[in-house]
Amino acid sequence: MDSVITSDSFNVVTLFLRADWVVKGVMLSLAAASLWSWTIILDKVFRFSALNKEANAFEDQVASGRSLEEVAAEAGERPSHALPRMLQGALKEWRDARAKGLGGDGQVAFLIQRVDRTLDAIIARESARVEDGLGALAIVATASPFVGLFGTVWGIMQSFQAIAIQKNTSLAVVAPSIAEALFATAIGLVAAIPAYVAYNAFSTAAGKYAGRLEGFADDLSTAIQRRLAERG
Repeated sequence: MDSVITSDSFNVVTLFLRADWVVKGVMLSLAAASLWSWTIILDKVFRFSALNKEANAFEDQVASGRSLEEVAAEAGERPSHALPRMLQGALKEWRDARAKGLGGDGQVAFLIQRVDRTLDAIIARESARVEDGLGALAIVATASPFVGLFGTVWGIMQSFQAIAIQKNTSLAVVAPSIAEALFATAIGLVAAIPAYVAYNAFSTAAGKYAGRLEGFADDLSTAIQRRLAERG
């Protein structure tokens, strides 16, 4: 005899426990993917907040009117943030050039190129660091709906097989199995939507942060050129 269908037959736990083992595997993999993406999301939220806060504080120090050497010295020997590393790198190139002597326009142009290369290398490494994890969000966002759809298709195939075996097309017989199958798609969307939104938001934030570093690099290059002009 068919079991009685109640509202409890369609709660989340019951749908999972009654599902086929393939559908259960799909649900568990999607839940793990969702947990993975939320770990990345929370990490990125705190990381971008901290990076921009430190950048604001350091830019205020640079704009305070104190010498660049003093600001760079206060940052310590190995600062974690990119902006003080960029300042220290530019000043190091400047000191090395002064120690060797600047004997002509060719050497001045070479110094500017060295400074630009140093700053570009720091920007590239920092951009790669802040973008770390975005690829995982993209994978979750694009793959989760299809994985959930696979679980749904598999579950519906099993439902039709049960109908053929029982020779009963009653909705009371079919509905629970179809609900289990559709639940896989729902979990896929639950995993995909936050990952998709976060990927776009953090990609934009990473682009803005890289632009901020590039703007600071331009300011440093201009400051070095100003110093060279004053020496001339």
